Amino acid sequence: MISVYRSEQARAEVRRWCVGRIEDAGTARARSEVVTSAGATCVVTAGPEPRDGEPSVVLLPGTNMNAALCLPVADALARERRVVVLDLPGQPGLSADRRPRAKRSFWYGKWLTEALARAVQGPVVVVGHSLGGAVALACDSPQIVGRVLLSSAGLVRLKVPAPLLAATVPWLLRPTVARSTALLRRMAAPGQGHVADGLGEWMDLVGRCCRSSLAPPPLPSGLLELRRSVPTLVVTGRFDPFLPPRHLGPAARRRLGAEFRLIEGAGHLLLDEAPEAVRDAVREFCAARTAG
Repeated sequence: MISVYRSEQARAEVRRWCVGRIEDAGTARARSEVVTSAGATCVVTAGPEPRDGEPSVVLLPGTNMNAALCLPVADALARERRVVVLDLPGQPGLSADRRPRAKRSFWYGKWLTEALARAVQGPVVVVGHSLGGAVALACDSPQIVGRVLLSSAGLVRLKVPAPLLAATVPWLLRPTVARSTALLRRMAAPGQGHVADGLGEWMDLVGRCCRSSLAPPPLPSGLLELRRSVPTLVVTGRFDPFLPPRHLGPAARRRLGAEFRLIEGAGHLLLDEAPEAVRDAVREFCAARTAG
């Protein structure tokens, strides 16, 4: 097992940032922990108690992200239904800091089954972004009645275009807020001048304090075949550099039998670039699951 943090001081600095952001947001929500075989898991909950048969939304952030970065989308969804955000273990945030060196998909799938059983009552629709999408697919919890996968890993191998690589290397070698912001802009749609509040600062903190994990490889076809029994919507941005729609769309339909939706004017950072479009997609998907 390897820690995501470079030192205990780095761990403390990241946790202070996350706690401060959650507490300063001022929206009514609860922060708690559940214990799993992967260690403590941070749980941020908002929204009303679910009605009979209504699924809660469980949001899984992507690589280097966490609940503190997902609050705008979580709060928008929480106006209508219960939303639970789980910090992934082994990623910078408020969950346990260690992750295995190998067989991470199985490990994350087991973790999510345990976390759902301890943190949420009743059925859930899991909304996973990037790495969070692969984790959602790795999990076979009977609580899951639907999946919304946003720019999801696990279906095809991620691409790293040369301009994105050119922005990544300086960030890895000597991170600064300016270099972090330049990297984020390469992940977003072309011409996207604005980077969400605090995101450049956060990525600078990650670069200084953390060991970033690599993108997971595609999941085995046999596992994905089993996931066809649960309705799935795959969503990606028109300009996603890691997961171009021309690759992700056919893979979603062929390997998962999933519905595929494109968000215009967005890249990989869907939760920040297109929060309203994400909210609408999740709302419509959950309504269909409740009606069914």
